[in-house]
Amino acid sequence: MPWYNDLRPKKDHHKQEFALVFPGMRDEERSRCIRRLLGLRQYLEEQIIVKRNDKNLLIASWNIKEFGQIRERIPESYFYIAEIISKFDLIAIQEVKNSLKDLQVIMRLLGDDWSYLINDITEGTAGNSERFAYIFDKRRVEFSGLAGEIVLWDELTDASTLKQLKRTPYITGFTAGWKSFAIINVHLNPNNSEEDREIRRLEIQSLVNVLREKLRKGRLWTENLLLMGDFNLYANNEEMVNILHDFGFRELKALKDKPTNVSSTQSYDKIFFLENKYFTIPGEEEGGKGDVLKFFNAVYQEEDYATYKNFMLAHKDDPSNLITEEDFRVYFERYWRRYQMSDHYPIWMELLIDSSDEFLQEKLKAYEE
Repeated sequence: MPWYNDLRPKKDHHKQEFALVFPGMRDEERSRCIRRLLGLRQYLEEQIIVKRNDKNLLIASWNIKEFGQIRERIPESYFYIAEIISKFDLIAIQEVKNSLKDLQVIMRLLGDDWSYLINDITEGTAGNSERFAYIFDKRRVEFSGLAGEIVLWDELTDASTLKQLKRTPYITGFTAGWKSFAIINVHLNPNNSEEDREIRRLEIQSLVNVLREKLRKGRLWTENLLLMGDFNLYANNEEMVNILHDFGFRELKALKDKPTNVSSTQSYDKIFFLENKYFTIPGEEEGGKGDVLKFFNAVYQEEDYATYKNFMLAHKDDPSNLITEEDFRVYFERYWRRYQMSDHYPIWMELLIDSSDEFLQEKLKAYEE
């Protein structure tokens, strides 16, 4: 669980000095945040399976809107984001911007048991000043030492106008229990015009070409690969999914076709995996274990809009347009709360990390043959 020192009443500070992240929070903000956190914690308990020591790992992917760039996030939003992250063991984050302010705040709230990895910003207009991050619980998962960006090379791109992916994918290795695996964190080209679709198709094809060559030459740290992030895939982009399927990636069935944007229109965010004898997804025949976490069912619910009128007035460039209750309600639902949390929901999956039974059965079979 995150640290809640900022939510303590002032009388607690007379007993012991506590480090505060948001010393300016008012009592009414603290009490409101606590009430919302209690509801969020109950919702998360209902939606996410339990962490089992030495048995499973809960892995998530989340595009957090302009993480590090939005100046108007209020303190309670950071508590909600940290609470959600704390329910997983390892989270791949997309859309981390040039400033690490938001990330540093979240890490302070999560506490000393948590760590993070980031890559450099992809420069240039196409890169949108974005980078990727991994946040992980050091008690549950360990960084393997592998971290790098996937880049293309000339021989691979001779027949293509694409020289690099717009946002350089971040491949990172981890170990937990019996499992060693690498995650490729991606945020592919957005929009669905004919030109944008072609760029996205080339990005996927190029990524597959890189992995095929590296696997052929034995240059990957591990063949246990998870490919996840914001693919910006639309319903009519099936040919792009087929490129991944043809290579050998399987999509987590539990997430297939489930909308992941807050507007509930598209399945942008996805998890794929390369399955082999020792790297399988539990219950995949039934769809695997995972889901989309719709946090607005617990915090910043539509009926809460009136509570945040002053914040909306401060946030909107032209607040004179916020006059009626309907104005506030619509702005809250469509804009303000998405800037507080995100316009994407997190997606998650379970990975089993104990292969003791399989290992022992295999060795016993060798003796009996």
